[in-house]
Amino acid sequence: MLAPPPSPPARPWPHRLALSPWTRFALLVVILGAAAGSLLLWDPAALLSGGLTSTVPGIWQAPAFLAVYALGTLAFVPRPALNAAAGLLFGIEQGLLLAVLGTTLGAAPAFGLGRLLGRDALRPLLRGRALTALDRRFTEQGFRSVLLLRLFPGLPFQAGNFAAAFSGVRFAPFLAATAIGVVPSTAAYVVAAASARTPGSAAFVVSSGAIALMVLVSLASVWRAARRRPRAEAA
Repeated sequence: MLAPPPSPPARPWPHRLALSPWTRFALLVVILGAAAGSLLLWDPAALLSGGLTSTVPGIWQAPAFLAVYALGTLAFVPRPALNAAAGLLFGIEQGLLLAVLGTTLGAAPAFGLGRLLGRDALRPLLRGRALTALDRRFTEQGFRSVLLLRLFPGLPFQAGNFAAAFSGVRFAPFLAATAIGVVPSTAAYVVAAASARTPGSAAFVVSSGAIALMVLVSLASVWRAARRRPRAEAA
């Protein structure tokens, strides 16, 4: 009778700790906290609104803008400020293209960090029928789910990044849906900023109206969520 194969030696505790899902999640929190804290040392919105054109040669301004935009989104800088800077610096056509590209580039590392460092720790917490159904929908209909997420104006951008990263959405559909879904809201801010010098123009009036509508939709969503919460707690 053959003897059973010897069991593999136990890994030392530092190695087990390094592979722990909650250790990786803690590292994710530290990285995001450091990114947000970096805003004490630099201001992406101020840099994009004027400092970029005065310090960077013309041929490198667009790549520099993309880098600052991507880092700004990872540091939780509000996208409307970054989109407005795109319109002010580059006009409507080029500004819209650069803002969408910058948004997509900023979403990529957030998704990667969330998937690599946070997903294993948080997925076991997805209990309950509603969360399970939502996770299944994101897994099975990744592109469509992320697209709807991006088209909804009231959801914070980074919240959408990490919600997708913690679900089963694949990377390529996530990026494609992000690039397409942010176009309407991005265009509104870029056009408004680019045409701010002519406030009576049709472009400024239409884009400002679109921004006001998005704000109203966001406020209405928050109000409905606040009304539903006491009912859910009572039930």
